[in-house]
Amino acid sequence: MKKARTWLEDHGVDYAFHDYKKDGLDAPTLDRFLKNIEWEKLLNRAGTTFRKLPEDERQTVDAQKARELMLAQPSMVKRPVLEKDGKLSVGFKPDQYEAFFKA
Repeated sequence: MKKARTWLEDHGVDYAFHDYKKDGLDAPTLDRFLKNIEWEKLLNRAGTTFRKLPEDERQTVDAQKARELMLAQPSMVKRPVLEKDGKLSVGFKPDQYEAFFKA
């Protein structure tokens, strides 16, 4: 998150920060995200919260289960999520940000 925020500030991009872990994630926001990006990209499988799930539960995650998990545990949403003009970008890579803000 820090690298993403630094990149945005260094490139003069105005942004609003919403901390899903602290402030939560509502269903309409998550549903909007899921309409614009595949759940597999949005679900943070590398995070501690996901890895603490029982093995059988991790192996059987589908779109509906992923939605339920992300609503119940917003830390399962891969961060950062950028939203611009109805488009989303998930995660941070400088070249990805360059392309996202040029579009």
